[in-house]
Amino acid sequence: MNGILLIDKPSGWTSSDVVAKLRGILQERRVGHSGTLDPMATGLLVVFVGRATRAVAFAESHSKRYRACLRLGISTDTQDTSGRVLAERPPASQAALEAVLPRFLGEQSQIPPMYSAIKIQGRKLCDIARRGGEVERPPRKINISALRLVGREGEDYVLDVSCSKGTYIRTLCADIGAALGCGGCMSALRRTRAGDFLLENASSLDAVQRAADRGEAERLLLPVDSLFMDSPAHRISPAAEKKLRCGNPLPSGLGEGAYRVYSQSGEFLALCRAEKGRLITIKSFFEV
Repeated sequence: MNGILLIDKPSGWTSSDVVAKLRGILQERRVGHSGTLDPMATGLLVVFVGRATRAVAFAESHSKRYRACLRLGISTDTQDTSGRVLAERPPASQAALEAVLPRFLGEQSQIPPMYSAIKIQGRKLCDIARRGGEVERPPRKINISALRLVGREGEDYVLDVSCSKGTYIRTLCADIGAALGCGGCMSALRRTRAGDFLLENASSLDAVQRAADRGEAERLLLPVDSLFMDSPAHRISPAAEKKLRCGNPLPSGLGEGAYRVYSQSGEFLALCRAEKGRLITIKSFFEV
């Protein structure tokens, strides 16, 4: 079983929990994911199964889109409502919030939260934080390409956020609250897009289980080459395929760039790069 599985992650599950569950459902040891979601978050988790796990690194750089709930007037140690309340103040107005949002657009530096899985000197920040510690974290370059207020849910404001990889939406919410002078934290988060993959095409874990019980789980998988549709396709001869399977570069008259390489029968073999008259394998996806 090989391919990409789009999962609608439930709240309360870690991304690793989802992977472990799918290993059991699919009876496949090789399962991984790109783009971790916090336990309280829900939404799109892109999961790679079988030989498709070789493509995880290519998906980790994808931009993301989220629907986030911002609660103003409360600051917590985790930057979300699951944490310990550090301060409470009267919340700023909606007009003030709308006025401050444009400040957070574009390229910027963001300091990762202590409650994160980032490692510093071999130790996870979250482990340090749970023991009451705090360490200096180097800022990260991120890019927020879109940030809109799209509604209210009770006392919370709903934000639509499109951003680069490595962006912490919890930290964005806390930074917005700090800019308003009242504090803020994230109360809910739902990922709606990762790269070209959309939440509307995702399946619940229960749906995957039901499909597996019917022997139809493989129908839910997207082909691994769907990850590389921005690269043109190139079909090679059986003789060239033999060389490629042995790890040899191929002579090429193609223009420079990345290509999806297929056998004559249409099997996706590899993502390759054409340069200086040669076709060089970046990552192969055939069975060894």
